[in-house]
Amino acid sequence: MDLEKYFVKSDLIPAVVQEKGTGEVLMLAYMNRESLQKTFETGYTWFWSRSRQELWNKGATSGHLQKVIEMYSDCDNDTLLVIVEQTGAACHTGNHSCFYTKIYEREDI
Repeated sequence: MDLEKYFVKSDLIPAVVQEKGTGEVLMLAYMNRESLQKTFETGYTWFWSRSRQELWNKGATSGHLQKVIEMYSDCDNDTLLVIVEQTGAACHTGNHSCFYTKIYEREDI
């Protein structure tokens, strides 16, 4: 597979990670060419840590692995949707999803 089409605009591509069974959005991370290739090769998520400037295999330390079931790119090939089977918590805080802090809710619905 030609990975270059995903990195035309940037060396990093956002990857939205969604749980297969529930449809819950678990996290957003970034992939570079190497982490995307490693994800394809291993069947588990690999990302580029912008803070540590290194590759990381999600769950390698904690055991909270993400087994990749499907992957999609958006219509512009500049964002990925990664459907996973999540083991344990996806968030480093221990929460199942990184999106647990509500900041707005419409009152008129």
